[in-house]
Amino acid sequence: MSKQSNIKKGDSKVLFAWAFYDWANSVYSLVIASAIFPIFYGALTIVKDEAGEVLSDQVLILGMWINNDALISYTTALAFIIIVSLSPLLSGIADFKGNKKSFMKFFNYLGVAGCIGLYWFSLDYLLISLLFYLFGLIGFWGSIVFYNSYLPDLAHKHQQDQISAKGFSLGYIGSVILLVLCLLLILNHEAFGFESEATPTRISFILTGLWWLGFSQYTYYYLPNLEKKTDDQDLIYSGYKEVKKVFFKIQSNPQFYRYLIAFFVYSMGVQTIMLVATYFGVKEIKWGSTDATTGLIISILLIQIVAILGATIAARLAKKFSNIWVLVGINCIWVMICCYAYFIHSPVEFYITAFFVGLVMGAIQSLSRSTYSQMIPPHETETTSFFSFFDVTEKLGIIIGMLLYGSIAQLTGNVRNAIIFLSLIFIVGVILLMRVPKKLDIS
Repeated sequence: MSKQSNIKKGDSKVLFAWAFYDWANSVYSLVIASAIFPIFYGALTIVKDEAGEVLSDQVLILGMWINNDALISYTTALAFIIIVSLSPLLSGIADFKGNKKSFMKFFNYLGVAGCIGLYWFSLDYLLISLLFYLFGLIGFWGSIVFYNSYLPDLAHKHQQDQISAKGFSLGYIGSVILLVLCLLLILNHEAFGFESEATPTRISFILTGLWWLGFSQYTYYYLPNLEKKTDDQDLIYSGYKEVKKVFFKIQSNPQFYRYLIAFFVYSMGVQTIMLVATYFGVKEIKWGSTDATTGLIISILLIQIVAILGATIAARLAKKFSNIWVLVGINCIWVMICCYAYFIHSPVEFYITAFFVGLVMGAIQSLSRSTYSQMIPPHETETTSFFSFFDVTEKLGIIIGMLLYGSIAQLTGNVRNAIIFLSLIFIVGVILLMRVPKKLDIS
C-alpha cells in the first residue's frame, strides 16, 4: 500500500519519507560494507602472531591462493560491473513506465537477502558466500540509483541541498544505532548465552537485513509512482534510447559535463576509501592491548557521527559559496588525509584519521548528490536516466579504484602503496573541479 493522492512537489512529509530511506539502507553501508563484516572477514582470512604481525593473508579459491584484500576488491569490482551494466537500461525503462519505485524495491529486497545470507559465510563454501556478498552490494547500490533519482521529482532546486544533507544525516544516525546494538550483542556474547563472538557477529548480518527491510516500508508508503510515458511496445529499446538521449543532453552542457568528469575522478577515491578503510585497519594498525574489534568499531562510529556535522556544514557553506568551490576545498582535505594515512600505525593515529574522514565524507557525499541534481534542467522528466549517469559514473570509478587497489595489494604485498594512488586521484579531482563553472542555476 502507498499514499499516492494529492502529492505536490516540495511536500515536507514526502521529502522526509524520501530522506528516511537513508535511515533504512545506511545500515548496510555501515555494518556490512564498513564495520562488522570487514572485521569478520579479516578474522577468517588473516593469521597474525602474538605481536600483531601478519603471518598469512592468502585465501584458497578455485585452486589458487590469492591475497585476501585482492579477493574482496575483485568481488566488489564485479558487483559494480553488474550494476553499471544494468542500471542505464533499467533507469530508462523506469522513466518510461513511471515505476521506479518497483525497481527500487526489487534491488532493496535483493540486498536484504544478501545481508541475511552472510550469516552462513564460510571459507569452506567461499564461492557461495561471496555470492551473498555480491547480492548485498548489487541490491544496495542498485536501489540507490532509483532512490537518488526521486530527488528532483520531489524537491524544488532550492530545497535539494538541505534535503540531501538530511537524508545522509538520518542515515548516519540510524546506522550508528544498529551498529551500537550489534556491538553490545557481540561484546557481551556470554551474557546473551553465546560461547564466542562468532554467532552474534553473524546474527548482526540478519539484523541489518531486517532493519533495511522494515524501515524502508515507511518510504514506500509515501513515495509516488510517477506518470507512465509509453506503452510496453519496444520498451527495452526505449530504455536504451532514453539513456543515449540523456548522455547527449549532458554532453551539450559544459558545466554538467565537466562536473560529471570531475565527480568520476574524485568519487573513485572517496568510494574506494569507504570500502577498504576497515580492511586497512584490520591489517595495518598495531592495536596492541586494545581490542581490534572494539577499536575499529569506535573509529567507524566516530566517522558516522562526525559525518552528520560534515553534511550539515557543507549544506550551509553551499549557501554562502558556490557548491563547486566547497567541493574543491573538500577534495584538498582528502589529499591531506591520504598523505597522513600513509604513515599511521597506532590506534590514536587511526582515530585522528577517522575523525577527518568522517568530516569530509558526509560533506562530499551530500553535496555531490545535490549539486548534480541542481544541474538537471528544470523541465526534464527523465530524472531516473539522468541519475543513472550519475550512478554509472560513480560505479565506473569504484570499479577502477577497487581493481587498482586490489592489484597494488596483490603485486606489492603492501596496501599502503595504494594510498599514494588515492592521494593522486584527489589532486586530479581538484584540477578538474577548477574547470567547472562555479555558479549553479537553481531557478
